[in-house]
Amino acid sequence: MTIAVYAGSFDPVTAGHLSVIRQAARLFGHVVVVVAIHPNKRTLLSVTERVELLREAVALHPNVSVASTEGLVVDYARAIGASVLLRGVRGATDAQFETELAQTNRALAPDLATLFLPAEAHLAEVSSSALKERLARGEDVSAFCPASVTAKLRQRLLEPRSPS
Repeated sequence: MTIAVYAGSFDPVTAGHLSVIRQAARLFGHVVVVVAIHPNKRTLLSVTERVELLREAVALHPNVSVASTEGLVVDYARAIGASVLLRGVRGATDAQFETELAQTNRALAPDLATLFLPAEAHLAEVSSSALKERLARGEDVSAFCPASVTAKLRQRLLEPRSPS
């Protein structure tokens, strides 16, 4: 069985990510979606929240699981016996960045292949950052993420916080 790893920050998971996951679930025996923890990247949601939202979003795919790692994704992939790294691409800008990342990963782990999967065309402009910005402006984001993500983002971005 071929194991593929799809890693990202997923802050939060979007419909574009889920498009890539659906494609991957059809192509591979097992797909592990990995929340990669980057120590210098500020995120809105905690690792636990991102993992929970992903698990809920992929629950209908029995061959998809969710995990997190603080280490290099290539090291995680090797440790679980994966042979493929998946990367989602939205357009030319993503393709340039993802190609450079794939070359770095190949240098670190020549035994792992990188496969690029494009999200569906109508999701090409959806990023986690854009999703948060749209919601903060009061726009409807229901077409771009699961309802649980919308609820979590509303809670985090729009509801007033009580003083501590």
